[in-house]
Amino acid sequence: QAHLVESGGGSVQVGGSLRLSCAVAGSTLDGSNVAWYRQARGSKCEMVSSYRHDGRKFYLDSVKGRFAIFRDNAENTAYLQMDNLKPEDTAMYYCALNIIAPEVSPCPLPSNLFGQGTQVTVFA
Repeated sequence: QAHLVESGGGSVQVGGSLRLSCAVAGSTLDGSNVAWYRQARGSKCEMVSSYRHDGRKFYLDSVKGRFAIFRDNAENTAYLQMDNLKPEDTAMYYCALNIIAPEVSPCPLPSNLFGQGTQVTVFA
């Protein structure tokens, strides 16, 4: 069965950049929809970005122009490039396969199609 592992999180100063990776094992990224979610402390788990198998992309308004989602089907890995980071981007970030929804609960979803997350902290 599928297994998703996120990496690339960390602490970064305001205005900095991070690239998150989502390695997919046990399933193929090709033909699948991939999404990134995040949950800040005390907040809902919201979809930040998605990349459907047909090429359509979605970005949350608050990250448009700063984040970019891309995928390497040959490497079975999805990415979220995050630039010009702000303190409000601080959250646990999760990737998901074929789970496309404005928000999910609980977070992380108890599903093998949902990763365990990587923490992003943006400080001033």
